[in-house]
Amino acid sequence: MGVVDLVAALAKVLVVIGAIQMAVGGMSWVERRGSAIIQLRRGPNRVGPFGVLQPLADGIKFLWKEDIVPPFTHRPTFILAPVVAFFASTMTFAILPFGGTASWEGHDIPLVIADIDAGVLFMLAVSSLGVYGIIMAGWASNSKYSQLGGLRSASQMISYELALGLAVIAAVVMCGSLRPYDIVIAQAEAPARLLGLVTVPYLPNWYVFANPLGFLLLLVAIFAEANRLPFDLPEAETELVAGYHTEYSSMKFLMFMMAEYTAMIAGAALLVTLYLGGYSVPQVVQRALSLEGNWLAAAEMAVFAAKIGFFMWLFVWVRWTLPRFRFDQLLRLGWKALVPMGLFVVIWAGLLAARGWV
Repeated sequence: MGVVDLVAALAKVLVVIGAIQMAVGGMSWVERRGSAIIQLRRGPNRVGPFGVLQPLADGIKFLWKEDIVPPFTHRPTFILAPVVAFFASTMTFAILPFGGTASWEGHDIPLVIADIDAGVLFMLAVSSLGVYGIIMAGWASNSKYSQLGGLRSASQMISYELALGLAVIAAVVMCGSLRPYDIVIAQAEAPARLLGLVTVPYLPNWYVFANPLGFLLLLVAIFAEANRLPFDLPEAETELVAGYHTEYSSMKFLMFMMAEYTAMIAGAALLVTLYLGGYSVPQVVQRALSLEGNWLAAAEMAVFAAKIGFFMWLFVWVRWTLPRFRFDQLLRLGWKALVPMGLFVVIWAGLLAARGWV
């Protein structure tokens, strides 16, 4: 690896991590402001215009709060748990391309941290590690509320990880590659085919058009994987106080909160990459605006961010609209509805690929 490649790799890591941190801070404001709008309240409106500096004030507060480790905990595991949760949610971004190719000093720089052929497998492996942080927190806290939250998270992960994997496999089958770049490029080509049958000119060939059930399945599974309402049983406030992070405070609690929002962003990015064309800018728009080179790369990153932003608002909207499932309803939905649906989605994707309809 040359000096330019090394600098580019470090720059991409710093840009992605910085963007994630900014998005997490912004989402904490959007969450409060969005819930206030839905419930006809004002929300944050004191710190900065419209309360936009509230996340900064919250961060300063967490830095100065006392970090309490209860005496009855298993201290090493208690401290390590939020680190594991945050690390697992962040590592998913290593293989998700957020743009095509940029140029610098005559070098072409792919806008992805790690462009590996089995990127989808890496993503599935890393995303599954997040539940270990929750289980570790539940066990190490030595609290009945935390332990119940950890057990619920494990059961929920087993139920919905299978559905998520089947939805991902469907996209892989339609593309014929495990490389995220290949999946994005395959969807950028027009025309689209609705359910693989009706051709629509000038519309990009996003997999959501050919396999809408797979898109819906992945969307529901991501809600469950991120522990968001109506699937937030591991931290159900009305039953478990705060669930697996009941005993946490200060920066450790902040890391769990950041891990949840980062998992939401990663899930949205995965959904966009697999079913909504990823970062690709429609060819009609490229020709109309004469986009090329670094300008095209900037437009691709903006498109990718806009698509993720839509789903982040959807997370907030659903949270403050739908009630929480009972735990038996959650498991019944996962095993009796989503898993059979996932098997059908994979079969349909195989049919589309075999017939050349996608």
